[in-house]
Amino acid sequence: MATSNGFVDGTSPESALIFLGSGCSSMVPNVMCLLQPSDPPCPVCVQSLSIPPERNPNYRCNTSLLIDYCGDANAGDRKYILIDVGKTFRETVLRWFVAHRIPRVDSIILTHEHADAVLGLDDVRAVQAFSPTNDIDPTPIYLSQHSMDSIAEKFPYLVQKKRKEGAEIRRVAQIDWNIIADDCNKPFLASGLKFTPLPVMHGEDYICLGFLFGERNRVAYISDGLRVPINL
Repeated sequence: MATSNGFVDGTSPESALIFLGSGCSSMVPNVMCLLQPSDPPCPVCVQSLSIPPERNPNYRCNTSLLIDYCGDANAGDRKYILIDVGKTFRETVLRWFVAHRIPRVDSIILTHEHADAVLGLDDVRAVQAFSPTNDIDPTPIYLSQHSMDSIAEKFPYLVQKKRKEGAEIRRVAQIDWNIIADDCNKPFLASGLKFTPLPVMHGEDYICLGFLFGERNRVAYISDGLRVPINL
């Protein structure tokens, strides 16, 4: 399994991890560092606008990972699994999907329901096939019940199952919601790859999910945790 953001071609015969973002919720650069610069100015934020993104360690979008999973290289079986779709999802698609020749997203996994992990859900339609009547296969999304309850309030139009009679058809992301347990003893499959939830503490009273995955090479991905419980 390769890691990137050197350039991995989306048609490579091996699996790869593409880090779409590794920044905090407010991203880097910090806007106030640029609007009201200190003296001397912050070198990180200044550099973030002076170097092209593909060579820039200091221009960081919301934390997100794309797994380019090659299940059977001989059969050409590739799946693209995305972890988190935060506020900068559309920007990362334009920047990295095009560069790595990623043609679609096959499934999505959410770590938690905060803005930096879910506010790009509306833009999932941008990586789905176009249909004016929404007659397409929905993208499966895997998430905890707590996240599902929150998203149903934030994005009711993405959760509603039936269109009201006579209502106008609106093109919105078509999603198949799948509830997963925040329990490391209850793994699940997403696009043929097994994931084991790793519940970690985001705050003292808030659980965020990391995930353990990989067959030949094991990967533990924890994007937004304050501490790991002793019994994990």
